[in-house]
Amino acid sequence: MILIADSGSTKVHWCLVTASGQFTDVRTDGINPLFQTCDAMRNSISNQLLPQISSLLWAGTLTHVFFYGAGCTPEKKVFVQRALEGVFKKAEVHVESDMLGAARGLLGHKAGVACILGTGSGSCFYNGEKIEWNVPSLGYILGDEGSAAVLGKQLVGDLLKNQLGDDLKELFFREYETSMADIIEKVYRQPFPNRFLAKLSKFCADHIDDPRIHDLVYRHFESFIRRNLKQYRPTEGVGFVGSIAYYYRPVLEEAMAAEGLPIGAILQDPVEGLREYHKDAIQPTM
Repeated sequence: MILIADSGSTKVHWCLVTASGQFTDVRTDGINPLFQTCDAMRNSISNQLLPQISSLLWAGTLTHVFFYGAGCTPEKKVFVQRALEGVFKKAEVHVESDMLGAARGLLGHKAGVACILGTGSGSCFYNGEKIEWNVPSLGYILGDEGSAAVLGKQLVGDLLKNQLGDDLKELFFREYETSMADIIEKVYRQPFPNRFLAKLSKFCADHIDDPRIHDLVYRHFESFIRRNLKQYRPTEGVGFVGSIAYYYRPVLEEAMAAEGLPIGAILQDPVEGLREYHKDAIQPTM
């Protein structure tokens, strides 16, 4: 039995896979070593994940954990590994970046360009085994074009700066039961402002038929393509994972076509592909 995880800053999609091919999907709050201590991550796993899968586990059956996560840089991934090893003491734990997880889930062992458009964003050229090179995402303050956090930031900034009309501004305040003061408090004084901004971006999905919102989302993808994708000069379809790519697919396809770039698979998350990628690690239960 193996455990696969795809973790963003907002949520983790865990998948427990047995030798017979049966799998169980579980979701918990996001884990990110850039924002959390090793103890906080271990507590999150123990308190949120274990109660959901404990009835499916028995001694000695979980042999491997494959964790792909946002913030899992070479310097930071050791803290995630320690947190996982503190909970799953008998399993072999592997921790890699969410970008490598996206590439493996989308492309398997084929070479190509893979992208993440979720709470955060990223892109890379994957040679079929590892990431060969990538344009740095730089996070939601300096970069992260195409992400939910930056889409939420652009939306809120335009609304509060009176760029989208009083009607949309009032509708937004009413639907989210919020105010300018509340937004400023949560962005500048409370933890995880990227998660907060990402949640606000849902307003765009709910009102995508409004030309003003459609234009904002289109320009959002246009920025991602021009500042990131065009540096790879892809000749085959570019693959995408993440909620933003998945739920805004028509606008993404429109922006890609306008820039003359081919588009490949678009998945909500890479776990289905990762199940296939890691199937050889699953050992029969003894």
